[in-house]
Amino acid sequence: MSKTPRQKKSTEFGKLTPKRRPTLLVEFWFFLKHNKKWWLLPIIIVLLFLSLILLLGGTAVAPFLYPFF
Repeated sequence: MSKTPRQKKSTEFGKLTPKRRPTLLVEFWFFLKHNKKWWLLPIIIVLLFLSLILLLGGTAVAPFLYPFF
């Protein structure tokens, strides 16, 4: 039994698609690399650092954060 043209296209498309989707960090890295947006990297690192301080410290860190804002 031969395949119809529509079935052939769907199997060819299935072969071309990647098996796994890249993670958010990998996609962000490719974005920075291909679009030359290196100035975003320090901003993201500082935001992650501040969010980590807030998460770990809770309310005890509040006096420490006042000078930043």
